[in-house]
Amino acid sequence: MKKIGFIETQNLTKIYDRNTQALSNVSISLEKGDWTSIIGPSGSGKTTLLNLISCLDKPTKGEIMIDGIIVSNLDLSRLTKFRRENFGLIFQHHYLVPYLSAVENVMLAMYYHSTVDENKAVKALEKVGLNHRLNHKPSKLSGGEQQRVCIARALINNPQILMADEPTGNLDQKNGCKVLDLIKQLHEEGHTILLVTHNMEIARLGNRILQIIDGKVTNNHQTYGE
Repeated sequence: MKKIGFIETQNLTKIYDRNTQALSNVSISLEKGDWTSIIGPSGSGKTTLLNLISCLDKPTKGEIMIDGIIVSNLDLSRLTKFRRENFGLIFQHHYLVPYLSAVENVMLAMYYHSTVDENKAVKALEKVGLNHRLNHKPSKLSGGEQQRVCIARALINNPQILMADEPTGNLDQKNGCKVLDLIKQLHEEGHTILLVTHNMEIARLGNRILQIIDGKVTNNHQTYGE
């Protein structure tokens, strides 16, 4: 009997505007605790795959199963609930509310769970090394600090899976290394991570690489032991 992965897709396809095919029959199986790096050129379908798995979008056809639940069959209400309970999302662009402080931006993620705990938000910011920036608004934070606020926000609800879309894309090398060190730490703590990048050096930090070209997986291999 075939072993079922923690994250499974079968023949996953996404078509936009009837004739733009972003993904074509993608079937993958990922284990819990994997750090999977998704790599490929611009427009290859990397972000589309990330958005589908993280329940931000629905496939045109195919199936997505996460931890035994076929999420591609869930209605919008249940899909939204599943996403907020299981995923932490880290984007290339920070999407911070400019008039809120760092701690308030982190607390914002808790409103969707109907429980807001400032102490928990403070601890999340301490975890990413921003205990001295709690009350600073985004305009007073560097790009690297803003990205760390985003990571704290992604962690606040203790998600099983962290999804990161080019998390160092707008950062200089020093701040990019700090963010990657945080992601490595989170992986070591047991989080399942899917990270989109165009940088092979970053991709190799994970234990699995998926290469996507023209909406198809062209390479899927373990990196440990290479």
